[in-house]
Amino acid sequence: MARGLLLIWSLTLLGWGAEGQGNGRGKTRVSGGATFFLGQHRDTWRPLIYTTVNLTEISDIKSSFQLRTYDPEGTVFYGDTKYGRDWFVLSLKDGKPLMQISRDGVLLNVEGGPKMNDGKWHTLEVSNQGDIVILEVDGAKGLVVGLKPKVTSEVMSGELRLALGGILIDNERMFVQFEPLLDGCVREGSWLNLSIPWETDADELWPCFQNIQPGSYFPGTGLAIFNTSVFCIEEEQGMRVELWGDFSQMDGTILSIRAPGEDLLFALAANNITKEVTLTFGDDEISMRETFKRLEMTFQADSLQVFQDGDESTTTRRPVIPGYLSMWRHSRMAVGGLLGEGEDNIGSQFLTGCLEKIQVQGEDLDLDLATAKHMAVTSHSCPV
Repeated sequence: MARGLLLIWSLTLLGWGAEGQGNGRGKTRVSGGATFFLGQHRDTWRPLIYTTVNLTEISDIKSSFQLRTYDPEGTVFYGDTKYGRDWFVLSLKDGKPLMQISRDGVLLNVEGGPKMNDGKWHTLEVSNQGDIVILEVDGAKGLVVGLKPKVTSEVMSGELRLALGGILIDNERMFVQFEPLLDGCVREGSWLNLSIPWETDADELWPCFQNIQPGSYFPGTGLAIFNTSVFCIEEEQGMRVELWGDFSQMDGTILSIRAPGEDLLFALAANNITKEVTLTFGDDEISMRETFKRLEMTFQADSLQVFQDGDESTTTRRPVIPGYLSMWRHSRMAVGGLLGEGEDNIGSQFLTGCLEKIQVQGEDLDLDLATAKHMAVTSHSCPV
């Protein structure tokens, strides 16, 4: 049993190339060893690439690869035997490795080791020593799992299915749930003795940014939408939104809010030619020409307050119409574009640039939790 599960472990993440060729079945074949992006858009939980191997072909039980991400949560690798009756998942949860294993109906999950979502390349190695599965991170033991089989010997036969960036079973079967899509990259994979190709349903695999920094990147093609009902908005404290980034390098609509059946409540836009940031609400407008890296906006029952870089001497106050804050509670908020009026007009004037951090009511806003997000928007990393 341990050897079978180890094979799932050890095959962790066959690398693949960004270029592939068709196989005549409507899928693209990709080779191992190259750098690729796990966060490429696809259906929830669907693997980016996958393959099937015969267990009798496997002789080596050690694998290694490098992983880089700022994302605290997502799927790295999946493997199963018996067409999903026994399975294994390696993911990140709160930035740390999480292993979940199901064998003969028994679930095991282990979480721990160092945090890996620091944007650096980390080397992971998965190996087996007897009935022990070991995950090493940068040469140090990260997780150790003991798996004592009911039967001491087991004939290695049948097929092993492997997948990267997703799983091949119903996610409800996992003991620990997590957000599936990982904004991260894998490279320099060394995988057992296998050289067979993987397959992908994608027409092409997206490349990774060469260098990254924390933040959410908007390439000018789409936005992320939230229902404001998910935020705690109180009359006394109002609604506070804070944005970090180099506003002089942004272009397009950064933030907009619209209530159903109403005109646009609010819009914040940047122009990287004039280096001007304009805040529009109702018939009023605030223009800011200075270069700044942080903007705080507080919407209260009777006023809007704006200041830059934490400097209260830059504060600008404007009165708002009665009921303005109440309309916030039942609106949609878009990050990265100007909200349209309906489903046929989702948005326009999309942002090009990096928001290094977004906070609402003092809490970090994770774009992965948006009700809708354009596939090209990355939630946790920006190119440098």
